[in-house]
Amino acid sequence: MPVEFLGIAATGDGSETTPRTTAAFDADYTLRLARAHEDHGWDRVLFAYGAGAPEPAAAAAFLASKLDRLQILLAHRPNVSHPTFAAKTFATLDRISNGRLTVHFITGGNNHEQRREGDYLTKDERYERTREYIGIVKKAWTSHEPFDHEGAHYRFEDFVSDVFPVQQPRPGVSFGGSSEAAYAAGGAEADIYCLWGEPLARTAEQIEKVRQAARAAGRTDTPRIQAAFRPILGATEELAWEKAHRTVAAIKDRRAGGDLLRRRAAADGPENTGSQRLIEIAEAGERYDRALWTPTAAATGGAGNSNALVGTPETVAEALLDYYDLGVDIISARGYDHIDDAIDFGRYVIPIVREEVAKRDAAKAATRAAARERDRHQLIAAQA
Repeated sequence: MPVEFLGIAATGDGSETTPRTTAAFDADYTLRLARAHEDHGWDRVLFAYGAGAPEPAAAAAFLASKLDRLQILLAHRPNVSHPTFAAKTFATLDRISNGRLTVHFITGGNNHEQRREGDYLTKDERYERTREYIGIVKKAWTSHEPFDHEGAHYRFEDFVSDVFPVQQPRPGVSFGGSSEAAYAAGGAEADIYCLWGEPLARTAEQIEKVRQAARAAGRTDTPRIQAAFRPILGATEELAWEKAHRTVAAIKDRRAGGDLLRRRAAADGPENTGSQRLIEIAEAGERYDRALWTPTAAATGGAGNSNALVGTPETVAEALLDYYDLGVDIISARGYDHIDDAIDFGRYVIPIVREEVAKRDAAKAATRAAARERDRHQLIAAQA
């Protein structure tokens, strides 16, 4: 299967290493960054969600009206709207973008962050709600007849939407998490299951858990797998590692100065399993496999997508191909200088990975064709 690349649709120019100089939503910057992705081989960009941040669906609609090819991954938290309203919002955005929308449903791994917008459910209750929410959204996207619903978290009667997605039967559903509850919910409902970048062996374990959860839910298919990294590139290995150490120093400086206070983990560590795993991996070692480097994750307290891949474009591409060979066919990559890093990754890494994936896929197709031909000859010989 061809590999896909997901970048970031930041609406301002700040990152973990540099303070923002734009407004929280800067239309010019948002469009410049998106064009950098579209012009350099990326498939889609993520509009992330955060309490107090610009509303991502509106930002995505702005972008969809300006660009014709770039696809959109829209992050959404079920606590912020009723699922029937969300289904209409997503269907309208799929219309605006002419079928370029995928929705990433976020259950929420931090109680403090959830409570900023009035969500006081426990983590297990949030997963239960998310699963119910996704089911309602899917039905609203596809049902042309009124329907009722009465569940643990939502109840309504006689709903039918008047706006339906361009994509048939519906847009894709993306989901992430590293807990057993996450595997169960995402394994049942997701078209794409998202993981943060971990060592290869641990990534393989998570992929198997997702597949097991899908089978347990009665599915005959399995979610596609996405893995997220922070690439740090250099023309030589030495330059890449110098840049990596400068990056970590900049993250630490910003945290020490209080600039990243709102992103900071709780004093006793993060609540969500994914961040706990990142910290555990960082404590066990700094370098894994070809190029995985954990000090960036350690410096942020395991905050989200934070493990780096460090090296020349060739080294980072080979590392990504190792993940592709495990079953990862969607690569999420985000640098620390959004525009320049998106351009460099698109110019120097994406072409290598695409070329090598095409070779792998061609070799697999040739092997399958040879096997079919062998079976055909064996059948003819048996019948002679």
